[in-house]
Amino acid sequence: MTRRHRPSSSRLLSNRRARRLSSTQQPVRATPAAPLVTAGVGLAALGVLYNINPNTTHVPLCPLHALTGLNCPLCGATRATYALLHGDVATALHDNALYVAGIPFLLVLWWRWYCDNRNGTPGIARLPAYLSRSLIVLAIVFGITRNLPFGAWLSPPG
Repeated sequence: MTRRHRPSSSRLLSNRRARRLSSTQQPVRATPAAPLVTAGVGLAALGVLYNINPNTTHVPLCPLHALTGLNCPLCGATRATYALLHGDVATALHDNALYVAGIPFLLVLWWRWYCDNRNGTPGIARLPAYLSRSLIVLAIVFGITRNLPFGAWLSPPG
């Protein structure tokens, strides 16, 4: 007498779910629209920032700085962007060196996202886990260092 193997109830449930999902979902079609819209919004924001000097106009963006007076890893990024838009790299580096150094990597990630979507692979370009963790640790170390007396030169003015 042979015993017939019966699938477990959890496997049956997952098979039913898979069939139901596959019959109701439409195929995902990747288009470069999301990266292009993101780039358009970013360029529009840069156009506005070109005409508004964050050094003379108060731009309250950082809640950590507003509440504690400490500089987060991105404090000074708006001023650094303004300086870069006006060709002043030295001031941009003084305002936020980590942000200025990270801009090329952000552009490469955006380009990968655009190319992946254009070639039919939907989603946002992702970094390998070890690189993501390394960047988080770098940002934390940068944020701590710029708030210590020996790292004050990394803090934006004011």
